[in-house]
Amino acid sequence: MLAALLMQFGSTSVSAYRWQLIMHNLNFGQSVSFYWRSYFKASFFNQGLPTSIGGDAVKVLDVAGQGFRKRDALYGIMLDRITGLAALMWLNLAAYLFDPDLLPDPIYHLTLLLVVSSLVGFLVISSLKNLSWFDAYPQLRIVRTVSERLHQAFLNNRLLLIGSSLLIPILAMLSVFTTGLALGLRYDLITYFIIVPPAIFLTIIPVSLAGWGIREGTLVALFSLIGADKATILTMSILYGLMQIIVSLPGFIIYLSSRKHLL
Repeated sequence: MLAALLMQFGSTSVSAYRWQLIMHNLNFGQSVSFYWRSYFKASFFNQGLPTSIGGDAVKVLDVAGQGFRKRDALYGIMLDRITGLAALMWLNLAAYLFDPDLLPDPIYHLTLLLVVSSLVGFLVISSLKNLSWFDAYPQLRIVRTVSERLHQAFLNNRLLLIGSSLLIPILAMLSVFTTGLALGLRYDLITYFIIVPPAIFLTIIPVSLAGWGIREGTLVALFSLIGADKATILTMSILYGLMQIIVSLPGFIIYLSSRKHLL
């Protein structure tokens, strides 16, 4: 469990580093410590807000507080999320190549559709910057702007961005995997890379706080298809959620310190 906690902390720390790389490429500047503090604050607020990305508003306000427009800050945060989801889906797709028969065909096809749709969406967004006719439709201009910013975000430190984007979900999956080991589950790591990413992806749906309930229901449903004990999987998911809360506690301390400084 300690190893799982450390790997989850590592995943969050690398996430903060990737966000800093993207924001620097978008000409926002600021130090690594600024992005680390802001990211952990956002992670803490994620625990009490709808979806697993509710704390992104905290990051927007932090960046805007440095003299930047909130809209521009939001673009950087959107790109960080898009990049992270794309990396997660790529790893999920790669895992299916090693064990395509793990899940029943209907579930396999449904999850594969989710993964492929996400990846196609990422590729479409990245290719829209060259379509000038978007400028004729102001309501669609934001789509081309996101595409342009995506290319700008990957102009420098591309290998670091790709490497960190892949390392983040790998560490998160290892955290879930070692939590499962602590509970006596003996499934290989490929199984977790196939089953867990769809559960994480669905936590974006704004129907629960920090994805609680959605994550548990999805993991229990999918793991039960391969014969796992439902109570054990539920316990694993709850422990993983609690680890995310523990890992985010530095953000709470940072938030309290900043409030005290303002007072």
